[in-house]
Amino acid sequence: MTLLNDGRAAAPDLRTVDTVGSTTSWVARTLVRHGIGDRALPRWLHPGAWWLWALGLGVTASRTTNPLVLLAICVAAALVVRRRRPAAAWGRAFEGFVWLAVIVVVVRVFLGVIVGDPYGQTVLVHLPQVPLPAFMAGVHLGGRITLEALLASLYDGMRLGAVLVVVGAANALASPTRLLKAVPPALYEAGVALIVALTFAPQLVTDADRVRTARRLRGRSYRGIRGVAGGALPIVGGALDRAVMLAAAMDSRGYGRRGQHAKGERLGSAAMLVLGLVGLAVGLYGLMDGSAPTALGWPLLVLGVALALGGLIVAGRRVIVTRYRRERWRLAEVLVGCTGWFGAIACLWVANPALLAPSTAPPAWPSVPWLVVLGIAVATLAGVIAPLPPDRVAQVVA
Repeated sequence: MTLLNDGRAAAPDLRTVDTVGSTTSWVARTLVRHGIGDRALPRWLHPGAWWLWALGLGVTASRTTNPLVLLAICVAAALVVRRRRPAAAWGRAFEGFVWLAVIVVVVRVFLGVIVGDPYGQTVLVHLPQVPLPAFMAGVHLGGRITLEALLASLYDGMRLGAVLVVVGAANALASPTRLLKAVPPALYEAGVALIVALTFAPQLVTDADRVRTARRLRGRSYRGIRGVAGGALPIVGGALDRAVMLAAAMDSRGYGRRGQHAKGERLGSAAMLVLGLVGLAVGLYGLMDGSAPTALGWPLLVLGVALALGGLIVAGRRVIVTRYRRERWRLAEVLVGCTGWFGAIACLWVANPALLAPSTAPPAWPSVPWLVVLGIAVATLAGVIAPLPPDRVAQVVA
């Protein structure tokens, strides 16, 4: 507030207020028009955008063993899942992957400490050592447990656990059935197998909750070994019933029918597709592994993507598929997919390798690579950019 010379308050500049208000309303209208944010029309985001976002976070997790960065990745994934998780059955898969990540970390630490090489000088405890045969040279069962080996096992386990958490976030955010619609025609057979595999985990969690609730209502035991054994048969039976129904539905719709094409065209498209996928896999390995040569990174990745796209286009002409309501990429999909890669790009700019891989021999407290953490923080904006799922809105209204 501005004061005049006599102490009275000056009137506000209405032109400035109108300018700020019009600018804010223009930004809000632009976001709504492009389907960005909570105020936009509720709709399903393209599942490929969520998997692209998760792939970026997974690459970030694979390039570091810093526990602070790995915890930041898990927190970012949990925040996005909390804001944009749908109310469908597959939206409850995130907790299962989190528990799986915890189990993986515990098993990795146990194997690394009890069976691994006890290198280092900081001995924590001595355990009875079991003598092993000569052909198992290099493997130790028991003996001394060192702090260096414990930290190395913990960091490796946390890296794998962070990747599992990111995959769980993608499973909870992206609809498996909509992902099948977005699969290229040339990969329909492999796409069905992949979608069935991705659907198995959330459906298993749903069936387990259903069977547990039914056993509790009937007054039967639903905990411990007896409860797990009694509920295993209904869960497996439900999974088999869904598989048979899926196969019958695909067969009734003429799935797998192909057009007539020359043998040379089929072999050429298959060769391009295989070489492209190999180049894509090697290129991703070069990006994830910081010690790999530079030629195994971006050059092979770009070449693999080009060959794979060419093979998909040529092979897709042989598949006769009718598509309804094609999945569209809008500005929200592009922004969500890009936000997950800021952390991976920041890892390439870190000059000090000790920031991404803290020393375990001798043990050193991990430092915070603020540039990478800032890139991970950008990934959390996906929970703000993506529109609300329609079933979440219907649930709130009900």
